[in-house]
Amino acid sequence: MAGADARTDAQEERRNRLRELVTNRGFVRTAELATEFGVSVMTIHRDLDALQAQGWLRKVRGGASCLPSTQFHGSASERMTTMVQTKQLLARAAATELAPGQVVMIDDSTTCLSLVRHLADHTPITAISNSLPAITALAREPGVALIALGGTYFPAYDAFMGAHTAQSVQSFRADVLFMSTTAVTGGRCYHMSPETVQVKRAMMAAAARRVLIIDHTKFANQGLYALAPLTDFDLVLVDDAAPAAEVRRLRDSGVHVRTVTGSSAALRSHDAT
Repeated sequence: MAGADARTDAQEERRNRLRELVTNRGFVRTAELATEFGVSVMTIHRDLDALQAQGWLRKVRGGASCLPSTQFHGSASERMTTMVQTKQLLARAAATELAPGQVVMIDDSTTCLSLVRHLADHTPITAISNSLPAITALAREPGVALIALGGTYFPAYDAFMGAHTAQSVQSFRADVLFMSTTAVTGGRCYHMSPETVQVKRAMMAAAARRVLIIDHTKFANQGLYALAPLTDFDLVLVDDAAPAAEVRRLRDSGVHVRTVTGSSAALRSHDAT
């Protein structure tokens, strides 16, 4: 038993050091990592698979990279600093869907984190989330009954993910779900983590109304795992920099898209079905 614990500790330490190496260098070859840690290439592949699933890096041909790309979108801390004004704009539009007395479910996205500050204006309200920053912020708000979804903590997402989190979601029923996604391709949401997809599908099944919030960069991103078609959402909020042709195609396919336009000082929304 002690031997198994020692192997687990060694594996965790190696993966932490491996992550730091890739983060510092930007790109490292698999063979170099195997030599660096004195293990087989197959062991490094398993380590990289685990770290990619947690969102720390992405596997590429011959090695691993932590540089942002169309298929890897950085850790939660990196995503917090991107498209900040647009996320705030979309959050203000999403807040019009809130009403006192609702049970509101919020996913782990940094886009929906901007919505959290608006919940205090619609109390009393019940909030359910797997996002640690959202949980921390809402715990201080009077009038907000907070339900924190547990499970395995994924540092790169700063959230709880996986099977246990998905099972926890099934214990609740929400009036409305606010959610974002990594990528939109062909009218469908995609993510890079199967654990993310597992939890978000459970959230969608647990909500009476589903609101998807996406900025225009999502249309240029790519993801590996399909989540759901946009027709599964009751409302999709996008900023006015989203590709016009894509927005038209979504509307033509029956998606209720609301294009949000303006600035932090002025907000205007246009509805279309």
